[in-house]
Amino acid sequence: MNILDVQNLKTHFFTEAGVVKALEDISFTVEKGCTVGLVGESGSGKSVTAQSVLRIVPKPGKIIGGKILFDGEDLLAKKEDDMRKFRGKKISLIFQDPTSSLNPLFAIGDQLADIVIQHDRVKKDQALEQVIKTLKVARLPDPEQSLGQYPHQFSGGMKQRICIARALLLNPQLLFADEPTTNLDVTIQAQIITLLKDLQRDLGMTLVMITHDMGIVAEMCKCVVVLYAGHVMESGDIETIFEKPHPYTEALLKAVPRLDQTRKLTSIPGNIPNLIDPPSGCVFHPRCQYAINICMEKVPPLEDVGGSHFITCHRWRELQGGR
Repeated sequence: MNILDVQNLKTHFFTEAGVVKALEDISFTVEKGCTVGLVGESGSGKSVTAQSVLRIVPKPGKIIGGKILFDGEDLLAKKEDDMRKFRGKKISLIFQDPTSSLNPLFAIGDQLADIVIQHDRVKKDQALEQVIKTLKVARLPDPEQSLGQYPHQFSGGMKQRICIARALLLNPQLLFADEPTTNLDVTIQAQIITLLKDLQRDLGMTLVMITHDMGIVAEMCKCVVVLYAGHVMESGDIETIFEKPHPYTEALLKAVPRLDQTRKLTSIPGNIPNLIDPPSGCVFHPRCQYAINICMEKVPPLEDVGGSHFITCHRWRELQGGR
């Protein structure tokens, strides 16, 4: 059963320079209780996807089309007052930068307790009990003492644990983790990844990992959605995508170092295109080693190639047959 079904979602940013097509007709599903990787380079539309689901796209961005079905309910049809009941309570988000997402002027206990008070209408002492309990779940050392401390008194890893606890406070069914290991050292990254894996398993929640790191995807995720320049390149289970990848996914995989192989890492030539004036045809064709004339002229559809594997590529049949 799918907890999230995104259909033909379009999110554009209306800037002075022109309309930035951040998301263009993206469609994918997320199975209940599953860990899904939302993968792509910076600028692919991963964070905007999470913001669109929660309807917190910053101005001048606007969702201009599509459907976002959460447990069968279309979130885009909800009034703002109704959406407040979904944010945090049913769908939550761990922001990319814990330092900027915590208010430096308020103690941690006050910041987190206020969320519980606003949603559950309880007294502050009850809210603080819930905060302490959730901080323990997030494995923050000495949570009782932490309540009176301010964000600057914590390391980056501890701040990220606080942000994870904040996202879990109201027991959401669906959790987006937006690059949760960015700017952390390797040891702390491993601890945060282990924590998220354990939380997903123990709490039975659905987790969407937003990342550019295919190594994290291989370790954590059951399914993957690969984004490029606001388009879904492919989606499916991890084994299928790693075995028969889209040309863009293949390029991402070649850029990941592996301990079991000695090989030269291959970077993807060029850059993410200008989304005000994207390329004609397939948006990936200027950087694709397999591109031919049709790739430059015609937009490929998102095709169901079997086994819940969807792919956007004119040449997928011949490429997969030749691999």
